[in-house]
Amino acid sequence: MTAPFEPFTPANGSGGHRRAQEWAWEDDRSWNQQPQQQQPAYDPWGQQQQQQQQQWAPEPQWAPQQQQQPQWSQPVYETPQQPVYEPAPAPAPAPKRARGRTIVIGLVAALLLVTAWQAFRVETMIQSSSDLASAVNAEQGRSQELEKQLATVFDPEGIAKSVLPSVFRVRAGDFTGTAFAVGQANGRTNLFTNFHVVEEVWTGGDRAVSLERGNTRIDATIVKVSEGRDLALLRTNADITPLGVAADEVKPGQQVMVVGAPLGLEDSVTTGVISAYRPGAEDGPTIQFDAPINPGNSGGPVVNSSKKVVGLATAKARDAEGIGLAIPIETACQTLGACGNG
Repeated sequence: MTAPFEPFTPANGSGGHRRAQEWAWEDDRSWNQQPQQQQPAYDPWGQQQQQQQQQWAPEPQWAPQQQQQPQWSQPVYETPQQPVYEPAPAPAPAPKRARGRTIVIGLVAALLLVTAWQAFRVETMIQSSSDLASAVNAEQGRSQELEKQLATVFDPEGIAKSVLPSVFRVRAGDFTGTAFAVGQANGRTNLFTNFHVVEEVWTGGDRAVSLERGNTRIDATIVKVSEGRDLALLRTNADITPLGVAADEVKPGQQVMVVGAPLGLEDSVTTGVISAYRPGAEDGPTIQFDAPINPGNSGGPVVNSSKKVVGLATAKARDAEGIGLAIPIETACQTLGACGNG
């Protein structure tokens, strides 16, 4: 029987080093080893007494044996096992009633979202409409203000174009002057002129006069006069567009245009300003202006920048320039009572 030694087990008397040779024996005899007595675990005097007695058989015969290299056992490494993960169990399907309730809740939430979005859009549109209305009102206010400003802008060409169709040359006997339409009544047109223009016809007992403009000749009749105010009312069956009447009192510095037929020259216009307004004049309220006028302008309209009549040109100062006189249109309307329609 061969008994190999463990590689690092020290032998007796080797001092902890391995022998150069290891011995093995072959013994067909057995040895008896008496049982060892139990040694106390602790010796208070630091001495241990071996209580075992061994009985050895006759000393075996040793035979030298070739040194054998220690046999190393190859360590066996166990491959760690990879943990096995099992998938989580699928949730149990919800009952049909719960799923139906979830669908209903989702539909209600979607409907609420759509309703909120539509309300937001409507509110936005209303706000936009309000902003647009405010902008339109602001623009309308600016337009009205602009119109007022434009009304104060004197435009001779525009005024003449608007006024001339309503102004005619009056031929009354041997005299000529100017008349203009101021209103209509019962399908007939009323016109104003000065009394001294038709005085010869009126005092002669005749009432017929003629209105001329270019190739147009219209018959008219003297229906009413005021010698003290130097006013006369004419009427014709022709349809003539009347001029507007200014409601505001004239002020010095206002620009005006005088339209008439000086020396018989129809469709003539001159411009100037209001020099003064004299309400306490001897012959009644009088407007003084500096636009040039001549015989034949009598009875012609004095028009402001708004194309409204402010007076009737009546006379000019002799031996002076730039002093014309007019009867306020308000006085003429009150005296003859023929302004406007009706």
